[in-house]
Amino acid sequence: MDSPEHDVSPVGLRGSPAVTNSGGGRDDTRVRPLWRMPMNRRQQIQLSPDEQAAFFRERKKAALATIDKDGFPHVVAMNYFARDGAFYMTSYGKAQKVVNIRRNPKVALMVESGDTYAELRGAMIRGHCEILEGLDAVKAAFESRAEAQSNPSPAQPGAVASAPKRVVLKIVPEKVISWDHRKLGGKY
Repeated sequence: MDSPEHDVSPVGLRGSPAVTNSGGGRDDTRVRPLWRMPMNRRQQIQLSPDEQAAFFRERKKAALATIDKDGFPHVVAMNYFARDGAFYMTSYGKAQKVVNIRRNPKVALMVESGDTYAELRGAMIRGHCEILEGLDAVKAAFESRAEAQSNPSPAQPGAVASAPKRVVLKIVPEKVISWDHRKLGGKY
């Protein structure tokens, strides 16, 4: 059992040996390179970077999670747009989510679609939120959102009127976890 072909220590590097066991009550342990191991479901349903970018462009609404003063999640629906690798949204400067972000800038954003399990697709984005303040930043966000959403019409009059009271939330992803259950072909 000292020969390299019987070395059963899982290393975790592509092409390194991994242990498999067919079961049946007998010792049928054999070495199989990881590159021949079947893909796990997590890897199988991930969205590629191009799929993520397309998904984020086609969606407009997300769930934004912040942490409240007691350490609990505070989750709200937000309209967003994605540009240059970041997610942007506007909010009233005194809103609870903004108060939470000022205290703790760690946030999560979930963008999803689908009604049944087999149709679910989405992504959870984790990152730190930067608050951009000032009328110019808010107006620029309104213009960028219209461009990003291929909407040539200006922001709603109510939004423009409230711009002096608003801030821009900018989230740069630090980690993205994605899924597309359609890739399972209806199998669970």
